[in-house]
Amino acid sequence: MKTAIYPGSFDPITLGHLNIIKRAAVCFDRLIVCVMVNSNKVNSGLFLPEERVELIRRVVAKLPNVEVDCSATLLAEYARQKRACTLVKGLRAVSDYENELQMALINRKLNPRLETMFLPSSAKYTYVSSSVVKEMARYGADLSDFLPREIIADVNEKMNSRRDR
Repeated sequence: MKTAIYPGSFDPITLGHLNIIKRAAVCFDRLIVCVMVNSNKVNSGLFLPEERVELIRRVVAKLPNVEVDCSATLLAEYARQKRACTLVKGLRAVSDYENELQMALINRKLNPRLETMFLPSSAKYTYVSSSVVKEMARYGADLSDFLPREIIADVNEKMNSRRDR
């Protein structure tokens, strides 16, 4: 069974992320979407890691070979534990490639059996990022072209609760 991991912060998951998930899911028997926790940023996101996992599970519920998990370990070690052969990384621009190539080489050094597969973003999502979505949400913009419909209310509610503080 070929297992791949699509790691990221997913704060929140966007339509661009979902596009990569759907495309990667047809390439592997099992795809694990893993919310990676940076120990330096545990409480700095819009959503807690556990909340992100729940949001992603709702979004991918109809994709039978997609699982959602969370990890605070090194990605190469997590992949070893899950017996994954491939990391899936979405690329929006050349600047993404430089950073992701460095990470791919490090992960390969730590886990020589681990490959990284780069999937270019679909053209209509090249400008979409979680950071841009959060900024739009702060101003009450329509998020329907950027987020899966299943989580738009959650993002708006979270942003409104932050404004009320």
